[in-house]
Amino acid sequence: MTPRAGAGPLRRLVVLRHAKSAWPEGVPDHERPLAPRGRRDAPAAGRALAEIDCLPDLALCSTATRARETWELASAQWGTPPPVRHDPRLYAADVPELLQVVREAPAQAATLLLIGHNPGLEELVLDLAGDGLDNLLDEVRLKFPTSAIAVLTWRGTTWRDLTPGTALLTWMAVPRGKKGG
Repeated sequence: MTPRAGAGPLRRLVVLRHAKSAWPEGVPDHERPLAPRGRRDAPAAGRALAEIDCLPDLALCSTATRARETWELASAQWGTPPPVRHDPRLYAADVPELLQVVREAPAQAATLLLIGHNPGLEELVLDLAGDGLDNLLDEVRLKFPTSAIAVLTWRGTTWRDLTPGTALLTWMAVPRGKKGG
């Protein structure tokens, strides 16, 4: 099965939901940090992407503390992390807002990592995926929990070419770090 979009190079959009966050009393939602489980799971997400050889050329990350910490811990698992753009539009974004940010990515970035929040990320994956390998679409519909990763592939000349239903969901996982390790 191949990506459905038209001509152009193969591109990958890697969607990563931030790791598990804490709920400290009196802390605004945007400033909530990762919980201990999130601090374990975020590096596991970075290792999982390295293991499947799916490291990004550019990362787009929400400005929320939990998303930024997820990025820092995940990307620390790679030899040389790619550039990152912290974009306030990704915080609490819906599908049109997420897609707008993705479409602004430079054409040179063949693999793009998007780190943000639900429900927007889950809805974006389901909106973009015209199909999925095995039962991956059903898995995303069932649950896209913290630290979940979805990889969408498609063909296009620029990120502006990415439209709903044109990508293939090729991989999905929910990496978890080990307690005490």
